[in-house]
Amino acid sequence: MNTDRALLVDLYELTMAAAYFEHGIDCRATFELFVRHLPPQRSYLVAAGLDSALTYLENLHFTDDDIRFLRQQPAFQTVSPEFFDYLREFRFHGDMSAVEEGTLVFAEEPLLQLTAPVLEAQIAETYLLSVMHYETLVASKAARVVRAAGGRKVLEFGTRRAHGPEAGVRAARAACVGGCVATSNVLAGALYDLPLAGTAAHSWTQVFPSERRSFEALLETFPDTAILLVDTYDPLVGAEIAATLGTSVPGVRLDSGDLLEKSRHVRDILDRHGLRDSLIVASGDLNEYKIEELVAHGAPIDSFGVGTDLVTSRDVPALSVVYKLVETETNGVVEPKTKFSEEKVYWPGRKQVFRFFDRGQYHHDLLARAQEDYPQATPLLAPVMRAGRRLAPAPPVKKIRERTLANLSCLPKASKALRGAPIYPVEKSAELERLLEDIRVQHFGAVESSNQEGGL
Repeated sequence: MNTDRALLVDLYELTMAAAYFEHGIDCRATFELFVRHLPPQRSYLVAAGLDSALTYLENLHFTDDDIRFLRQQPAFQTVSPEFFDYLREFRFHGDMSAVEEGTLVFAEEPLLQLTAPVLEAQIAETYLLSVMHYETLVASKAARVVRAAGGRKVLEFGTRRAHGPEAGVRAARAACVGGCVATSNVLAGALYDLPLAGTAAHSWTQVFPSERRSFEALLETFPDTAILLVDTYDPLVGAEIAATLGTSVPGVRLDSGDLLEKSRHVRDILDRHGLRDSLIVASGDLNEYKIEELVAHGAPIDSFGVGTDLVTSRDVPALSVVYKLVETETNGVVEPKTKFSEEKVYWPGRKQVFRFFDRGQYHHDLLARAQEDYPQATPLLAPVMRAGRRLAPAPPVKKIRERTLANLSCLPKASKALRGAPIYPVEKSAELERLLEDIRVQHFGAVESSNQEGGL
């Protein structure tokens, strides 16, 4: 995929960068990326997007064309030529800690923590938010769908309904991180070594003079893998034709209507003709709620192809993801940062997330200051980038998928419910609470003192 992303940024990131440069602001800044709160339909999130974030930072640079374009913009007409010289040599030199992809995270817990010269950290904001948000959103949706399938395979079929071709590629990877076993997106398969899955469209059947001949042709070409789409016209007739071809049939697909009743009838037809090993794949506007109902009623479906609802996360299309300055360091002096605007207060300072277990199950998390230590808990944030270079190659998506499933197995059963799941406990350490209160007192004390001096 194209790694030239320097202009994929909100304008104000670059105008702030220019102003930092012009005023000689060169402090090191630490930003943390987290979700403020989980929507009612989500009891957990699956962290994803880290590989995309690291790839972006490693390749971040401005081309001559980028700089020429910026110099033409009205916002930069008063900026010195030296700033554009700086951009010409720009590279990211910062550090990052993050939770592993496939880790379950909850509200206010940092997915990543980035420390860099403030100008560099500011420029990275928009892209990091976008990529971490979208891939986490899709991976979290996929985990719910996979959970609902109860051990039956889930295939990602959503590229044609994704919000753009590149989103389809990222969604395919994120869906497999979340637990899907394969994707229909061939480019994603090539880029990320993902298993591919697909059948044939209704148009295949329609092109042939008869449904029987379309099935025969597909099986002649792909005898070991062909999945016959049997509901172009009448699913029961289509299944009967597939079952009487006189050859083995790897599987059939149902794409519409009452999937519970149709799958039962189709299974009976296949079994009656000795095709007990033929699989039934179901697709057609599926989501975790529909799949949960099908499984609960014993639908004889072997795998589910899920598209639109998965890649758009249709019930929760956005999360309250933010990227906030939590600390600056100037000449060795560290200053924790937060803000106090209504409903947007956040925890200051570098932090660590500690996960506590009880008999192999998650018990609670503790959001604490980075320097705190809780030997009985597992810290989730670990270094992944130093001086602009990743510390280890990206693990295969297959391994990340296994991590996701292992983490889900540790989540209490009640927290995995699709509806009405309890809020998982995320506590705050006494040191962190004290730091927030100290900053509050310092800020409002200073404001009150200033008002008194001004006679207000």
